[in-house]
Amino acid sequence: MTTVITICDTCKREGWDAASGRTDGEALAELVEAAAAAIPDVKTRRHSCLMGCDRACNITVQATGKMNYTLGRFDPEAEAAQAIVEYAAKHAATETGVVPYRDWPQPIKGHFVTRHPPILD
Repeated sequence: MTTVITICDTCKREGWDAASGRTDGEALAELVEAAAAAIPDVKTRRHSCLMGCDRACNITVQATGKMNYTLGRFDPEAEAAQAIVEYAAKHAATETGVVPYRDWPQPIKGHFVTRHPPILD
Protein backbone atom coordinates (compact mmCIF):
# COMPACT_ATOMS: atom_id res chain seq x y z
CA MET A 1 0.00 0.00 0.00
CA THR A 2 1.22 3.49 -0.81
CA THR A 3 2.45 5.80 1.93
CA VAL A 4 2.28 9.54 1.33
CA ILE A 5 4.80 12.03 2.72
CA THR A 6 3.28 15.49 3.01
CA ILE A 7 5.90 18.23 3.30
CA CYS A 8 5.02 21.66 4.64
CA ASP A 9 6.37 24.00 1.98
CA THR A 10 5.84 27.17 4.03
CA CYS A 11 8.00 26.12 7.00
CA LYS A 12 10.62 28.64 8.03
CA ARG A 13 13.07 27.72 10.77
CA GLU A 14 14.38 30.29 13.22
CA GLY A 15 16.93 32.43 11.43
CA TRP A 16 15.41 31.76 8.00
CA ASP A 17 17.10 33.79 5.29
CA ALA A 18 14.42 35.51 3.20
CA ALA A 19 17.08 36.43 0.65
CA SER A 20 17.46 32.72 -0.23
CA GLY A 21 14.37 32.95 -2.41
CA ARG A 22 12.66 29.90 -0.91
CA THR A 23 11.44 28.66 2.43
CA ASP A 24 13.18 25.95 4.42
CA GLY A 25 10.08 23.81 3.72
CA GLU A 26 10.55 24.22 -0.03
CA ALA A 27 14.20 23.22 0.31
CA LEU A 28 13.26 20.10 2.32
CA ALA A 29 10.45 19.27 -0.12
CA GLU A 30 12.86 19.28 -3.06
CA LEU A 31 15.20 16.90 -1.23
CA VAL A 32 12.41 14.55 -0.11
CA GLU A 33 10.88 14.49 -3.59
CA ALA A 34 14.24 13.60 -5.13
CA ALA A 35 14.89 10.86 -2.55
CA ALA A 36 11.41 9.35 -3.05
CA ALA A 37 11.37 9.50 -6.86
CA ALA A 38 12.47 5.88 -7.33
CA ILE A 39 10.56 4.34 -4.40
CA PRO A 40 7.38 2.72 -5.78
CA ASP A 41 5.27 2.65 -2.59
CA VAL A 42 6.13 6.19 -1.44
CA LYS A 43 4.53 9.31 -2.88
CA THR A 44 5.10 12.93 -1.92
CA ARG A 45 3.00 16.04 -1.91
CA ARG A 46 3.42 19.58 -0.68
CA HIS A 47 0.99 21.42 1.54
CA SER A 48 1.07 25.02 2.71
CA CYS A 49 1.23 25.07 6.51
CA LEU A 50 0.89 22.03 8.71
CA MET A 51 0.52 24.41 11.70
CA GLY A 52 3.70 23.27 13.43
CA CYS A 53 5.58 26.52 12.96
CA ASP A 54 7.50 26.25 16.23
CA ARG A 55 8.80 22.83 15.06
CA ALA A 56 9.72 23.65 11.45
CA CYS A 57 10.42 21.83 9.15
CA ASN A 58 7.38 19.52 9.35
CA ILE A 59 6.19 16.47 7.44
CA THR A 60 3.51 13.80 7.78
CA VAL A 61 3.65 10.10 6.95
CA GLN A 62 0.20 8.75 6.09
CA ALA A 63 -1.59 5.82 4.51
CA THR A 64 -5.19 4.67 4.42
CA GLY A 65 -6.01 2.28 7.24
CA LYS A 66 -2.67 2.74 8.98
CA MET A 67 -1.22 4.65 11.90
CA ASN A 68 -0.22 8.14 10.69
CA TYR A 69 2.60 10.35 11.99
CA THR A 70 3.67 13.98 12.14
CA LEU A 71 7.38 14.71 12.41
CA GLY A 72 9.16 18.03 12.77
CA ARG A 73 12.33 19.92 13.66
CA PHE A 74 14.16 18.87 10.50
CA ASP A 75 16.98 20.76 8.86
CA PRO A 76 16.51 20.88 5.08
CA GLU A 77 19.41 18.51 4.40
CA ALA A 78 19.86 15.41 2.26
CA GLU A 79 20.46 13.14 5.27
CA ALA A 80 17.11 14.09 6.80
CA ALA A 81 15.29 13.69 3.48
CA GLN A 82 16.77 10.24 2.88
CA ALA A 83 15.82 9.11 6.40
CA ILE A 84 12.26 10.42 5.99
CA VAL A 85 11.87 8.47 2.77
CA GLU A 86 13.46 5.34 4.26
CA TYR A 87 11.01 5.48 7.18
CA ALA A 88 8.07 6.03 4.80
CA ALA A 89 9.10 2.96 2.79
CA LYS A 90 9.14 0.90 6.00
CA HIS A 91 5.73 2.36 6.91
CA ALA A 92 4.40 1.33 3.48
CA ALA A 93 5.69 -2.22 3.98
CA THR A 94 3.78 -2.73 7.23
CA GLU A 95 0.17 -3.76 7.61
CA THR A 96 -0.53 -1.32 10.46
CA GLY A 97 1.89 1.53 9.79
CA VAL A 98 3.77 0.82 13.00
CA VAL A 99 7.50 0.49 12.33
CA PRO A 100 9.48 -0.96 15.26
CA TYR A 101 11.75 1.62 16.88
CA ARG A 102 14.81 -0.53 16.22
CA ASP A 103 14.10 -0.16 12.47
CA TRP A 104 13.80 3.65 12.47
CA PRO A 105 16.60 5.42 10.61
CA GLN A 106 18.74 7.27 13.17
CA PRO A 107 18.20 10.74 11.62
CA ILE A 108 14.44 10.65 12.33
CA LYS A 109 14.70 9.59 15.96
CA GLY A 110 13.63 12.48 18.19
CA HIS A 111 11.59 14.11 15.42
CA PHE A 112 8.20 12.49 16.06
CA VAL A 113 5.57 15.00 17.19
CA THR A 114 2.24 13.13 17.03
CA ARG A 115 0.70 9.92 15.82
CA HIS A 116 -2.88 9.45 14.71
CA PRO A 117 -4.82 6.20 14.57
CA PRO A 118 -6.48 5.22 11.30
CA ILE A 119 -9.94 6.58 10.58
CA LEU A 120 -12.60 3.95 11.20
CA ASP A 121 -15.41 3.44 8.70
